Parts: sequence; C-alpha cells; structure tokens
Amino acid sequence: MIIPMTREEMDARGWKELDIILVTGDSFVDHPSFGVAIIARVLQAEGWRVGVISQPDWRSDRDISALGRPRLFFGVTSGNVDSMVANYTASGKKRRSDDYTPGGQGGKRPDRAVIVYSNLIRRVFKDVKIVLGGIEASLRRFSHYDWWSGKIRKSILLDSKADLLVYGMGEKPILEIARRLDREEKLPIDVRGTMGWSSPPQTGLELPSHEMVSSDKREYFRSVTLLYEETDPVRGERLFQLQDKRYVFQNPPPIIKQDELDSYYSLPFTRRVHPVCLDRGPVKALETVRNSITTHRGCYGQCNFCAITLHQGRIVVSRSAESIVQEVESLTQDSEFKGTVTDLGGPTANMYGYECVLKLKRGSCKERRCLFPDVCASLKPDHSKYINLLEKVSRMPKVKHLFISSGIRYDLILSDEKAGMKFLDRLIDRHISGQLKIAPEHVSDRVLKMMGKPSREVLEKFLQEFSKRVGKRRRYVIGYFIAAHPGCELDDMILLKEFVSREMGYSPEQVQIFTPTPSTISTAMYYSGYDSPDGEKVFVETSFSGRSKQKLVIAHDRRFRKQT
Repeated sequence: MIIPMTREEMDARGWKELDIILVTGDSFVDHPSFGVAIIARVLQAEGWRVGVISQPDWRSDRDISALGRPRLFFGVTSGNVDSMVANYTASGKKRRSDDYTPGGQGGKRPDRAVIVYSNLIRRVFKDVKIVLGGIEASLRRFSHYDWWSGKIRKSILLDSKADLLVYGMGEKPILEIARRLDREEKLPIDVRGTMGWSSPPQTGLELPSHEMVSSDKREYFRSVTLLYEETDPVRGERLFQLQDKRYVFQNPPPIIKQDELDSYYSLPFTRRVHPVCLDRGPVKALETVRNSITTHRGCYGQCNFCAITLHQGRIVVSRSAESIVQEVESLTQDSEFKGTVTDLGGPTANMYGYECVLKLKRGSCKERRCLFPDVCASLKPDHSKYINLLEKVSRMPKVKHLFISSGIRYDLILSDEKAGMKFLDRLIDRHISGQLKIAPEHVSDRVLKMMGKPSREVLEKFLQEFSKRVGKRRRYVIGYFIAAHPGCELDDMILLKEFVSREMGYSPEQVQIFTPTPSTISTAMYYSGYDSPDGEKVFVETSFSGRSKQKLVIAHDRRFRKQT
C-alpha cells in the first residue's frame, strides 16, 4: 500500500488527520535507497499515520498545507542530496537538471531547502513541532563553513527555527521521538542520534563557540576534528557549542543492531516512484538503484573528503544473509525485474560481514584510523561472508546476473590473506561487466595523505594482481579521481594524467573537482589552509579557473594544451 501524498489517498484509508508529515526536496520514490521512503515505512510499520509532501512550491502556502496539520510533527529533509550540491556544480554554475526530480527538471528544490521548507512550515503552522533529518541537516548541524557563501554559518537547527535535528541514520531516533511526543506531549531532548538547543549550557564536551570558529580558522578545524572523534555510538560524548546566547547540543549516535537493520529492509517498499510524482515524468535517480540491494551501512575508510563518517559512522553494521536473500527474492517477484541485480553492496561493497572486535567494545580509535595510512592489524579483513552471500544470491532461480557496482577498497582485498584473492577472482569472473570501478582519487602520495587514502604503491600492487588474474580476458580497471583537493597542484594532476595513461591504459572522464561540502576534514583544510588544527600550511586552489584547469589536465588533455 502506498504512502499518502494527497487528501484523496488519505480519504481512501479513512484518515482525517496524519500523525507525521515528511517533507522532502526529492521526488518521492518508495525504495529503500531513498531516506524518506525508509523513514516513512518504519513509522508506518509501527502504526503511525504518515504522509509525504514532495518538492513543495516554497513560494506559496498551497503545497505545504495540502495534507493539513500533523498531530505530532513535520519531518523535513532536502532529500538524498544536499540542496546546494544538487543545485550548483563544482564551478559554481547553476545546474539545469536534477536526477531526483520527475523528468530531470531543474529548479524544483530551493537553495538551502531544509531552512526554506522549515521556515515555510513555521509561517503556516505557528507552533507545530519540526524535526530535521537527512544529509543536509546532518552535515550542517554545528557551525560550518559554507563554500557557496564563503562564510561560517550557524547550526542549521537555529537558522531553520526547528525543534530537533536527527543526524545520521534516523530510524531509531525518529521512532523514539514519535513515541515520546505521543506519550508525553513535550519535546524529548535526550534521544540518541538527535540535536537540540537550549539557553543554559549542557553537560559534555564543549566545542569552540561559533564566534571563535568564525574568527579563528584553526579553531574551526579543531571543532571539526572533535566532531569526528566524538560522533561514535560506543564512546562518543555529548557535544555542545555556544551560538550567540544559545547552545546547540548533540547526543551520542544510536547503536544499530543487525536485527534492526534487517527489519528496516523487510518493509513493503513498492520500489517505484509515487504515482503523483510519476505523472510529471520518470525519476532518473531510481533507474540506477531500482534493482540494487544494500548489504550494510557504515564505512571505516574515513576519507577526509567524504561525508559518510559523520552520517553513517565508522562502525560497519551488516545485514544477515537471510534478510538479504529475502529482499532479493522479493525483487525477483517484481514484474519489471529482468534477471539482473545491479548491485549487492553498501557505501563500500567489500566491507560486508566483518568488523574490528575492539571497536565494537571500545568504539572507534581516536589516535588512528582503520585504513590509513594502512589497514589496521586489529581489523582483520575477511571476504568469506561476502563471497558466500554472492554465491547464495547467484544461485537463486530468477537471478541471471549479479553485479557489484558499489565502491571496492582494493587495499582490503590485498590485506585479506585468506580470501582476498578468491574474492578478486570471483569479482573478475562473475560480478563486473568488463570494467571494475575503483576510487584511488589520486596517485601523488602527498595528495593522497591529505585525502586519507592508500598510497600509490598499494594501487600499483593491486593493478599488478588484477592484470595477472585477468589474462587475455577483456577486463579493465576504471578509476574515479578528484582534482583540486587541498594540497593538489597542477603538477600533481600532470603526474596523475601520466600514470593513468601509462599504467591503466586509458584517458579518464570520471574526474570531479573537489567540492568543499560542510563539516568534512578536507573542507576544513580548504577553508583554513592548514593540514590539521596545529599543522602546517597547505596549498589550496580556490579560484574557479585554477580548479577547472586542474580537471582539464586529465579529463580533456587537448583543451588544456590549447589553454597553456
């Protein structure tokens, strides 16, 4: 049964009022790869009457008031992407299209969507409770550098005039908020995985104030570092930060268990665009994930430019094989399924099925990372469970092809002495369609250090192993690369161009210019010009022309030569 988006759909269920209304900057796609869909289904499964408002017109009251006033709260998100990333390129140009909008039409999601939607709700429904969630809210939850304005902005919680913010994986927090509001009719401020604000200071660890991080770039870097260190479900402390005369505070993240994750993905998703949205055209974002299966959440890569650490965390929680097989079975019953599972993975596919025992007991280490500068001896990578899972799914009667299109960490393959090469052989033989996509991001060791990525030597070793196992078969390694990351100069891009041409044998097209998204370590480098809070100066290319030139070195060599 579909989630209501209209009064007519509410009437068909006999609902005069909704308990919770979710507002999103995306088209509403009822698929577990879309955050709003999961939250809506989780709430619905517990008996709450839930409705969705998708891409409301923020210039009028009509759309936001269409479903009436919710009994408990409005949930607000920009959607699966930050609205500023969705609306602007890395060169600062307005995008003409949006993959999350029906028909790919651009301009259907406002800049700073979370703030705009929340302020609109507050104007129409004066005292209704508003809860923020999703990637835009997560990354902007404390004072943060905003690349699009060139300023340090306050917590989005204050700018939006919302009551609570759910960061990271929101299923457990949102359920607890709904239960508490229903039972107590007052705002719960102690739920794990949430943020709130108050006038008196809170107990816990204090971040440098908004005034301090706005005036001192090293203090800004320090605040980002503390946020990374303490956003941990096992050992993380409560954080608070003074912003003018108010304090925003963050409760530690929730601990997610396997059975909970299994239950979320067992819900009755239609895996389709809602009919109301589909009337306006297809949604491209769905087509890439329609027949994909999520195996786990979290990532212990902790790349400096990536938001996953702050959003899903460094502890990997894997679904059971039984749960995954059941979802694939459900997928194969879909009339539109043609026999191909396009992905069986997560943020990084080959992190499924193992975790550091010490981390699960004590939390993530402050003094070192799981994979940088090399794979920690305590992690003990083991691809055995993933191989068994791939085998189970491949044997299912209606599955003709099973591909892995999520990211692959080649350093984990090399570090797994027991099953790493077995996994690589299987990957080459059965789970790629000619091209294995990896994300080295660069080959300059100096730049890689800034990124928190494995060294060039590790990449070279992997390429040798891949070539040895491929033989004469048509299998190729394709890389994702980043230009203009802090520390990267023009000579580094020339080095990258030469390496890819010589060692990988192709001219790359999948090169992106580094975008300083809020609250990442790399963005702190970009803004401050330092490699750490107490570190050394680092080169940062900030001009649009310089950033574009770095990309042109490798992506369009002829154009670069003409310019120089």
